[in-house]
Amino acid sequence: MATLRDAKCGERVKVLKIRGEGALKRRIMDMGITKNTEVYVRKVAPLGDPVEVTVRGYELSLRKADAEMIEIQ
Repeated sequence: MATLRDAKCGERVKVLKIRGEGALKRRIMDMGITKNTEVYVRKVAPLGDPVEVTVRGYELSLRKADAEMIEIQ
């Protein structure tokens, strides 16, 4: 399954599922990344960490480890 970490710069993707449990999953959801949300990948750092995305009208930077927990379509 593809994850947000695999998405290329300039791509629009849809969130299918957030893996993980407890506080980590809740933190990602509190940032506005929930099931069926559209995410636009703005920038990816040269080494892949962090990934800058636009979600629900604001910019957000995610660590590589957090981006791997978000399954996309």
